[in-house]
Amino acid sequence: MQRFFDILFSLLALFVLCPLLVPIIVVLKLTGEGEIFFLQKRVGKGAVPFNLFKFATMLKDSPKLGSGTVTLKSDPRVLPVGKFLRKTKINELPQLLNILLGDMSVVGPRPQTQRCFDVFPEHLKEIITKTRPGLSGLGPIVFRDEENILAETEESVEFYDNIIAPYKGFVEAWYVENQSIFNYFAVIFVTVWVVLFPSSSLVWQIFKGIPEPPRELSGHLNFTS
Repeated sequence: MQRFFDILFSLLALFVLCPLLVPIIVVLKLTGEGEIFFLQKRVGKGAVPFNLFKFATMLKDSPKLGSGTVTLKSDPRVLPVGKFLRKTKINELPQLLNILLGDMSVVGPRPQTQRCFDVFPEHLKEIITKTRPGLSGLGPIVFRDEENILAETEESVEFYDNIIAPYKGFVEAWYVENQSIFNYFAVIFVTVWVVLFPSSSLVWQIFKGIPEPPRELSGHLNFTS
């Protein structure tokens, strides 16, 4: 049932968004480094890697520069047009192609690079990779302000590895273990809601069972018990 909705929604989205996607492709081709898409290896279902599609928003060699696959606020590797695409999440739209190909779902754990996947707690990795990763999910909703959180910490990469990643793993695993059509549509609804109302705490009200964040994160995540 979920795969049916994945295909339906991705085809419909590509058709409706075509007037937006075509101008973006032209702008990207004429600016920056002339790259339209950025393909990056991500960990998929069964821990099998796949190529994730994004609009190019950073320098080609960005994974080898600076903080690697962890992107910080005001990251100098982000191209001018890329700042807008990242802020609005438009850079993620090419992943509709990944959904059609069967690599991803509309909703699921966010696909991680191998480096970021490796810092998840070991006992959660098997749970997280039981299902297709998602274009959206509880992890992206809860950590929608991740770049700003990292900007407020002195040791940003260490904070990600030791505080953010473990909790993110628990959130993603919770969704996998509580998958249902209701939660599928609830995540889609809350995803749209927090785009319109970024400071909303609705995710905590709808998904009551999500593990509570650690003390170091609760103030950053609009957490309400």
